[in-house]
Amino acid sequence: MSAIHAVTFWNGTGSAVLGAPCRRVPLSASADFSGQEHMITAIRPSPHRFRRAVHAMVTGTLALLLTVGTAACTTPISADIPPYALATHNDPEFDRTFRHEFADIEGVRMHYVTGGTGTPVVLIHGWPQTWFGWWPIMPELAEKHTVYAIDLPGLGDSTGSPSGYDKATLARYVHTLIADRLGVRDARVIGHDFGAAVAFQYATQFPADTARLGYLDLPLPGPSIDAATYRSMSWHIAFHSQRRVPEAVVDDVREYLALFYPQVSFGGSAFGGTSDRSPFTDAEIDEYTRTYSRPEKLAGGFELYRALDQDVRDAVAAAPTPVPTLLMTAQGQLDPVRTTAAPRMTNIVRAVDVPNAGHWLIEENPQFVTSELLRFLAG
Repeated sequence: MSAIHAVTFWNGTGSAVLGAPCRRVPLSASADFSGQEHMITAIRPSPHRFRRAVHAMVTGTLALLLTVGTAACTTPISADIPPYALATHNDPEFDRTFRHEFADIEGVRMHYVTGGTGTPVVLIHGWPQTWFGWWPIMPELAEKHTVYAIDLPGLGDSTGSPSGYDKATLARYVHTLIADRLGVRDARVIGHDFGAAVAFQYATQFPADTARLGYLDLPLPGPSIDAATYRSMSWHIAFHSQRRVPEAVVDDVREYLALFYPQVSFGGSAFGGTSDRSPFTDAEIDEYTRTYSRPEKLAGGFELYRALDQDVRDAVAAAPTPVPTLLMTAQGQLDPVRTTAAPRMTNIVRAVDVPNAGHWLIEENPQFVTSELLRFLAG
């Protein structure tokens, strides 16, 4: 890839490479403009009487291209910006309130983002997302709460392999970070997708350390739905549950994610529709691609599905939690989800489906989700 000047950016594997965020014309007296990747076509040698005119034309064209290219391309990324900060390094709203932190927890280095003041709120992501899935609503939550948005062990920018990807084990890692390391003993724990199952396990294992539970859009594997039935609910659950198969098949991670997100969006095929609209921006997909393109992260995400049999056993064995609970689902999915959750969540104080939202509640209707969370957290 040619560039006006060499810049360093971080690729999906976390290593530094030289390049530029988009195609640019090389600034060189001997530059070759004949390659197809360049932005102008070749200029052949001209007779002497035309050289001055051609030189002026090329100079003017280059100046225009440099101006347009500079405006169109992203700001060059400095080598001293770590990969985990790429999505937030140029965001003044992030810089005003939040910071990236790491903590070593039982052989895993856990990454989390924290900021704000007030009662503590722990945000737990699902698949295929990271802490960044909460970013659209974090600034408003942080106005009244201290927010901890975590990367689950083995995912996002957390490094190392957890002892298991079952949700009870992951909940213990989160509890060790939040309660033991950070000293938070009154957490409001909110989870989405598989993060909701982790949040449930946090509440049922550590009810004394859990002030409130937010359970967002996941049929709970357990007493009401066994693992075999769960795998039959969607092609992707069955596919991701296979050993080694998804890792071997998924070649282009970005394309896979970009094709997957619309399927479980409002009006997508998972809800009987035909919409291929994605609620995710290119920048958001780029950020998730950055982490899930790492082979160990891609495999870790699939392990969330492969743990379903253990998740069912753990939920069946779990004591029903009396922690005040908010249940929030995609539009039209409240009753099916509540049927699976109610046997293990005995104090559901608020249950609502999100208008005009599929599975991606936050991306599809952030205002509604934020309003519901703030009201619930204030109770």
